[in-house]
Amino acid sequence: ALDIIAVVMEFLQRPEPGTAFERRVAAAALAIAHRELALDPADADAERARLAALLGRDGELGELTAALATRIASGNMDLATPGLADHLWRTTLAKVAVDQPSFPLYRRLTD
Repeated sequence: ALDIIAVVMEFLQRPEPGTAFERRVAAAALAIAHRELALDPADADAERARLAALLGRDGELGELTAALATRIASGNMDLATPGLADHLWRTTLAKVAVDQPSFPLYRRLTD
């Protein structure tokens, strides 16, 4: 969120802040940052807890996510791994809630 805000601030500080399209893109980016900052910290805690359970170790969210990606890429984990599909589904829904909350399939699944 902070990176998005920094880029949009830089864009808006230009002498001429772009076309109408570019301004709409900047507004959409700020909306994403707003939703990300408004997230309940419990969501990230739940994701981290699922990852820790899957990997059998504790750590920071980014570190655990990278470790999971490595295990999946190496073939050490796949959708037959207990809990993995559920984790991926929940994490995907949480990411779509931030990036594209009006996406029709997401709305249908969460309404």
